[in-house]
Amino acid sequence: MRRSKIVTSEAALVEYLPGDVTEPIDLRQLFPAAAPLEVDLGCGDGSFIAALAASHPERNYLGIERLVGRVRTACRKIAAQRLSNARVIRMDIAHAAACLIPPASVEVCHVMFPDPWPKRRHHVRRTVTPEFLRAINRILVAGGLLRLTTDDAPYFEGMQAAAAAVPELVPVGNENASLPRSTFEERFVGSGLPIHRLVLRNVPPPR
Repeated sequence: MRRSKIVTSEAALVEYLPGDVTEPIDLRQLFPAAAPLEVDLGCGDGSFIAALAASHPERNYLGIERLVGRVRTACRKIAAQRLSNARVIRMDIAHAAACLIPPASVEVCHVMFPDPWPKRRHHVRRTVTPEFLRAINRILVAGGLLRLTTDDAPYFEGMQAAAAAVPELVPVGNENASLPRSTFEERFVGSGLPIHRLVLRNVPPPR
């Protein structure tokens, strides 16, 4: 069997198909070993999550992506490197955060370059809202991190405003110098666009 066919076959095993999309998944079914979990909500073509999984075999990585073409590409990249610590689920990221990912299970959540919907009448379609951030807060472990990244300055201001409405998520210093670049970030940096980052930490309420 040719290498391309082997990779295609293995890529099909990278995608996880939940039996019930209304109930939290059992993470033990996704990964061969228990480990700290990072989730990439909107993982695109998988370049970012594959690079992370390759660099940190001691951690598990779950990518969520809605578009089937991107899911297939992400699965191929993960399979080509034989990364057993990375899986992908095809699903709307807001639904995944609200219903699919178990509470208090995620160490780090990445939301990178969501569609900015720049026209004012389309702002209601933006992903990062207080409700979305509360859903992410639900899945973060105590002290877990949410990393938001965008190339769109007005959207970044909207992200900051949304975060201000969720007191359980507190802004902290940007600590992502060692993170790999996604395909989108490479494109935006190559075009000379500034990248805006917001890092939020889950702070448990006082007892």
